[in-house]
Amino acid sequence: MKRFTYLFSAITALALFSLSTSAQAAEGIDAVVNEIFGNATGWFVSLIFAPLPGTNFPWIVLWLVTGASVFTLYFGFIQFRSIGHSIALVKGDYSDPNDAGEVSHFQALATALSGTVGLGNIAGVAVAVSIGGPGATFWMILAGLMGMASKFTECTLGVKYRNEYKDGSVSGGPMYYISKGFAERGIPGGKLLAGLFAVFCILGALGGGNMFQANQAHAQITQVVGNYPGWITGIIFAALVFVVIVGGIKSIARVTDKIVPLMGILYVGAAVVILLVNADKIGWAFGQIFEGAFTGLGVAGGLVGALIQGFKRAAFSNEAGVGSAAIAHSAVQTNEPITEGYVSLLEPFIDTVVICTMTALVIIITGQLMQDPATGLYILNESGSIMTADGSSGVALTSAAFGSAFSWFPILLAVAVIMFAFSTMISWSYYGLKAWTYLFGESEKAELTFKIIFCVFVVIGAAANLGPVIDFSDAAIFAMAVANIIGLYFLMPIVKKELLSYQKRLKSGEIIKFKDRH
Repeated sequence: MKRFTYLFSAITALALFSLSTSAQAAEGIDAVVNEIFGNATGWFVSLIFAPLPGTNFPWIVLWLVTGASVFTLYFGFIQFRSIGHSIALVKGDYSDPNDAGEVSHFQALATALSGTVGLGNIAGVAVAVSIGGPGATFWMILAGLMGMASKFTECTLGVKYRNEYKDGSVSGGPMYYISKGFAERGIPGGKLLAGLFAVFCILGALGGGNMFQANQAHAQITQVVGNYPGWITGIIFAALVFVVIVGGIKSIARVTDKIVPLMGILYVGAAVVILLVNADKIGWAFGQIFEGAFTGLGVAGGLVGALIQGFKRAAFSNEAGVGSAAIAHSAVQTNEPITEGYVSLLEPFIDTVVICTMTALVIIITGQLMQDPATGLYILNESGSIMTADGSSGVALTSAAFGSAFSWFPILLAVAVIMFAFSTMISWSYYGLKAWTYLFGESEKAELTFKIIFCVFVVIGAAANLGPVIDFSDAAIFAMAVANIIGLYFLMPIVKKELLSYQKRLKSGEIIKFKDRH
């Protein structure tokens, strides 16, 4: 009970402060915080998202795509050779309940997916397609397929170098495999690099994985039910989040393994219905995607413009190479690290190749993007984006696309956004927690401290409009990728060794399905 008392005392104090502050004063506070924080951190945000010279292509996206390409080649296109075995592992065919770890392969996958499947799949894809045209979808799919190899690499290492404790709990992720792996190979600087990753992970968890989610969920709810104070949404979300995360990864996994499939069925199911109703246009839509990928069909920048938007959306959506998913996958029950590499490579496929592509197809097929009937080229507005049927963009464009077939879809979208936001928050709370305990030690006090801080930030995120704070936290998430991929380059030979050993034993029959062991 003391834990709940601490939490609700903090949240109640914040709520009372919000109640006693007028809307005008709150906006003034937001403005002051924005200015101070923006001036202090603007250089960091600009550095992380800086474009390559002569382009508008962020170098951090190239960093992620290059890493994904290297791992794809180094592991012999592992993502295309192992889908069958990956699915068998997720089904639990090879799982031994006596193995070390806290959650099943499926629960680890669901937890990691809940951290990536979210608003980026709904709003981000709409932005990419409206700027880069349908061709952006092709490059988004390609980047997603390559990103599967990044997930394979980092999640294998996450399990191999995790800490296992006497109570059965585990801690893992880039901060552990960088520090321990570098030390094992005699490479200096591992602890420093791991510490930097942990700091960026905490900042990213509190911002992009928390405040932004609460803020956008509140915005979508108010579109359906009307305006009301954001702190109300924040307190409700904070209470629900705390109830889940106080139980640790097992509690989080029990929730995500139900929410993630439900989210997928709701969202993808609606998309499939629209595609079936417009089945005669599916061939045309894929033609637009392939033609637009190499010609642009009139979008600014042509092929380059489509490629930039597609790669950006894939990188920002599935987080392959960022290292966050390795934290969740480290908790899996297995004595074979490589098995979780196999499982994790399904994430970018589900997140980007399936869900993001569904969103793009619905937008294209429902005629939301305006074309010149004479030339077939897309019509651009003053900002260089494609003109849409009702002038909408982002989440509103996705809502309009689905709403053209289902008048009730904005309500479903609100439910989806709430579920996406909630699942993202509970997953990122675990990522931030493990980074926190890496820096401050494994103890109940340290864990409770972070969980209370996290829930307070839920309320702040829903109630405030702290643009530069969110920008900084987004930059922190991608700064994680800088430290993580450096670590992966040095440690990928270890993954190769694990892979070859496992494949040899699997082929020889030494590794068999669990049901056949007795």
